[in-house]
Amino acid sequence: MPLHPEFRDTLSPTLDDAGNAPKDSVVLSAYSTMDLVDKDPDEDDPWNLPELQDTGLKWSELDVKGKVMRVLTSIVKFILLVGFLYMFVCSLDVLSSAFQLVGGKAAGDIFQDNAVLSNPVAGLVIGVLVTVLVQSSSTSSSIVVSMVSSGLLEVQSAVPVIMGANIGTSVTNTIVAMMQAGDRNEFRRAFAGATVHDFFNWLSVLILLPLEAATGVLYKLTKIVINSFNIQGGDNAPDLLNVITDPLTSAIIELDKTVISDIATGDPAARNKSLIKIWCKTEKITTLLNITVPSAANCTIGVPCWVEGNKTWTQINVTETINLERCNHIFAYANLPDLAVGLILLALSLLILCTCLILIVKLLNSMLKGQVAVVIKMVLNTDFPFPFGWVTGYIAILVGAGMTFIVQSSSVFTSAITPLVGIGVISLERAYPLTLGSNIGTTTTAILAAMAAPGETLANSLQIALCHFFFNIAGILLWYPIPFTRIPIRLARALGNRTANYRWFAVVYLLLCFFLMPLTILGLSLAGWQALVGVAVPIVVLAIFIIIVNLMQTRCPRYLPSRLQNWDFLPRPLHSMAPWDRVVMSGMAFCGIRCCCCCKCCQKTEDEEKGGKERKKSQEMYDNPALTRDDEPLEVPKETVKATQL
Repeated sequence: MPLHPEFRDTLSPTLDDAGNAPKDSVVLSAYSTMDLVDKDPDEDDPWNLPELQDTGLKWSELDVKGKVMRVLTSIVKFILLVGFLYMFVCSLDVLSSAFQLVGGKAAGDIFQDNAVLSNPVAGLVIGVLVTVLVQSSSTSSSIVVSMVSSGLLEVQSAVPVIMGANIGTSVTNTIVAMMQAGDRNEFRRAFAGATVHDFFNWLSVLILLPLEAATGVLYKLTKIVINSFNIQGGDNAPDLLNVITDPLTSAIIELDKTVISDIATGDPAARNKSLIKIWCKTEKITTLLNITVPSAANCTIGVPCWVEGNKTWTQINVTETINLERCNHIFAYANLPDLAVGLILLALSLLILCTCLILIVKLLNSMLKGQVAVVIKMVLNTDFPFPFGWVTGYIAILVGAGMTFIVQSSSVFTSAITPLVGIGVISLERAYPLTLGSNIGTTTTAILAAMAAPGETLANSLQIALCHFFFNIAGILLWYPIPFTRIPIRLARALGNRTANYRWFAVVYLLLCFFLMPLTILGLSLAGWQALVGVAVPIVVLAIFIIIVNLMQTRCPRYLPSRLQNWDFLPRPLHSMAPWDRVVMSGMAFCGIRCCCCCKCCQKTEDEEKGGKERKKSQEMYDNPALTRDDEPLEVPKETVKATQL
């Protein structure tokens, strides 16, 4: 068979015009070109963990001074890493406080509508919205416990809210992942590592919420557990991480979180209270106060009641709060509204969060080199030998649960491992069981906190915490034991690829999943179940149809009609992100031109002040397309265009 002209001279210079070798020529060994055709050897899989090469001198090549300097440098880097990690955790705490100041009272108002909470779907999205607003599933869970204890909400109606709180708490590490958008592959891995938590929670809710609404399985299971054991109240959950972070965060802001619970339970006086704690040490004094009542029938049984003249007197207990010691945080003496303080802390915490995250990633990249990187990757990502490889994932679940129990926050733990996934220290397959363990760890902390509740609220508090615990256990049983069922990993990887190509889509995903979609469902729920079913059912049917057609297009397109074997019959914006990308990029370029107009004018003025030689050189560079930078538009003079046309 004749060869392609491009390869004729390369393979053998003795080939004739027909591409055949002479009889006396040497027959070379056969080499397959299949890899050259099917795969570019220079193209690496972006999901492979990058090799962090050590570009410095080896330890054996250093002299005494070099070894001492390397040891001192490593110590300083480790101290800086611990310091930045401490500031990172504190900024997450302040971020939660900022969100509570901005939207805490609105969250209490959302919880106050008990009729809406009786709808399982509405309860779910309310749990999502409130947890996103206060940035803490513990806070939203404590509000639910307060409402159940006061009789405003039944435990069975509170289960969907707890499911929503489980979804809302994953928004923090999704925000953290967006801070690594500078590097495409790091952003791909980091965003997938963060959203694998989202997909696990959403998929678990899609299965367990209808099951719970139809059978009440979680409510009944936890009721059996509560009734089977004589559970006594105990100590509160140990404050392990808070002991370290409280000195700094308490110096910045302290909140009175009972205000949100009081608003949710219908206390009218709480609406005028500030969430900012002003007095840190108070004392309550209860005294007997004589009051008049219309008649003796209005007197409480067992309380003194007497008549003097035309008035009937009785006694009541009046509790008065005496302020003893003022708080020392920086906003204790600032006469600012909660919204203003919240916005200030929101900007401050996001700035510190981004700065610390960037510096942590830079330090880790400089420290994890050579043999150190090999050891760390081997410990974190290597499975046990056959036939015990399956045990590794369950060990990772236990590690995630233990670490979350130590730091007492799933948001802190998952936000801490997200940059490690981004730089390639932890693989996505290993981050998944760690995240599942984090879900378990945060529920064990809630169980311990519930056991410290008073006797009259102990049963309800513990039952809600157990519902949260069994929900996550059921989710793990659905989406982890069998490798085929680990769908969240595949979905997160697909979303990571999409957001790496179109980084603006990460913002769309965040707004859609945690704000727009819950708000839309909540609005439809307020309109009535008829409106919710009328809108939701067609959308769900359409989504199922699209998923089935996509799967058939990939695996067995021959069974589909010719028109459905691809989506080309639809307008391109309905099946491709490229048109939307051009719109977004054009909008960003327009905004960039408007925002940088002054800077360009200043730059132009500075250039005009330079010598004529530099201006001439600059003009020649812009006239020459080969010297034009990629990020600047190509501007060809009109004279050049005319000359070209001639």
